Amino acid sequence: MIDQKQFDKILELIDSGKKEGAKLECGGVAMDDTGLYIQPTVFSHVKDHMRIAKEEIFGPVQCIFRFKSQQEAIERANSTEYGLASAVFTRNLDRALSVSATLETGTVWVNCYNALHAQAPFGGYKMSGNGRELGEYALAEYSEVKAVTIKLTETL
Repeated sequence: MIDQKQFDKILELIDSGKKEGAKLECGGVAMDDTGLYIQPTVFSHVKDHMRIAKEEIFGPVQCIFRFKSQQEAIERANSTEYGLASAVFTRNLDRALSVSATLETGTVWVNCYNALHAQAPFGGYKMSGNGRELGEYALAEYSEVKAVTIKLTETL
C-alpha cells in the first residue's frame, strides 16, 4: 500500500468484513513484515449494508455479490454514493451497451478491468473524485474559460 495509514485502513476494512458476516474466501492478512503488502483478498456473501460494500477500499480486496436479475445488479451498483469505475462481463453486446449506459460510473470496462489509455478520460461520478485524468478532458483542469462579448455597432 502507499503508506501506513492506507495499509491500516484496508486491514480495518477487511476485519469489518469478517465481523459483519462476509465469507473470507482467501487472503485477508498482511503478507509479511518487510513492507506494506496485503494478500489479495476475496469475500463472498457480501451484503449491501457491510462497510466493504459501501466504502472505496483502494486495496487488493474483491467483494462478490449475488443478484437475481440484471435490473437488481444495476440498481444495487447505482445505490452507492461512489461511482469511480465498473465492469460488465458478458458475451452479449446489446447487454454490454445497455448496462454500461445505465451504470452511474465515470468508467465502464467491458470484459476487462483497469484498462487505462492516455486518450481515454478517467474519473468518477458522485463522491468518487472531481474532474478527469487522461484524455482531452484532463486539459480542462489546467485552463480557465472566459467569455468576452463586444458590441460592434453603435446604436443609442
